[in-house]
Amino acid sequence: MTIIDQGNGAAGQAAPDLIKDTTTQTFVKDVIEESKRQPVLIDFWAEWCGPCRQLTPVLEKAVKAAKGKVKLVKMNIDQHPAIPGQMGIQSIPAVIAFVNGQPADGFMGAVPESQVNAFIERLTKGVTAPGEVNIAEIVQEADAVLAEGDVAAAAQIYAEALSHDSTNIAALAGLAKCYVTSGAIEQAKQTLAMVPESKQTEAAVKAVQAAIDLAEQAEQLGPVAELEQKVAANPLDHQARFDLATALNAQGNRAAATDQLLEIIRRDRKWNDDGARKQLVQFFEAWGGADDATVEGRKRLSTILFS
Repeated sequence: MTIIDQGNGAAGQAAPDLIKDTTTQTFVKDVIEESKRQPVLIDFWAEWCGPCRQLTPVLEKAVKAAKGKVKLVKMNIDQHPAIPGQMGIQSIPAVIAFVNGQPADGFMGAVPESQVNAFIERLTKGVTAPGEVNIAEIVQEADAVLAEGDVAAAAQIYAEALSHDSTNIAALAGLAKCYVTSGAIEQAKQTLAMVPESKQTEAAVKAVQAAIDLAEQAEQLGPVAELEQKVAANPLDHQARFDLATALNAQGNRAAATDQLLEIIRRDRKWNDDGARKQLVQFFEAWGGADDATVEGRKRLSTILFS
């Protein structure tokens, strides 16, 4: 994936192309054809028009702020009366927005700056400026790669998203999840620590934190084989079964981990202050609500609790 330079130099070079004057002869090229690439505003004005002199600087400021999502073309109606005449422009200033070669919206008069900004924001919703990186798409790509099991590649893509926006919560959570998956718990904790406190309650962040907590629990346990032997020797050893579930989850064996905790709940719901159910809920949080193991586990848990 190409990383596009968004430095001030590039933006400064592009700025002059955002605003230009047009004529009857160049109108089709400057407005109609150009609007097939991004929205274009045509500002009809005249030297004698006082409100025009008020509006034009506001328009130029707003267009520059949009960083290439929209362009501004100005037409002096005294010098070039044919186009405004054909379009039925009877008073100025008049601003018409062209999108995909057709008039799409517009307004009349020297409206306030806030109204101009709102107009452009509405017009450019969903439009990506030249050189602008769509971070949401990068994160979605990383999510898909991680779901396929390529942790290293996913981590690189999350890191790319963070190179453009170091505070992106989805990318931070995704990168932390990569570290958890690969067993780099300390790196996962350091990454998650970059999330602002006000965002700590977001689902993606809570899911990774749950996964970290579970991984740290698993580090304190013995080998799965030893725990399985303990449970086989004494099926009523709920602590051994609880530890086995935690160890199985750390290995990625979600179905078996769910089985062990559900077995504790069947045998003794109140054991360890409802500890088995609470641990299973933490599993669900770490796995994510849409995960197949979570969906199936919730169904089975509900069957036991409400039967």
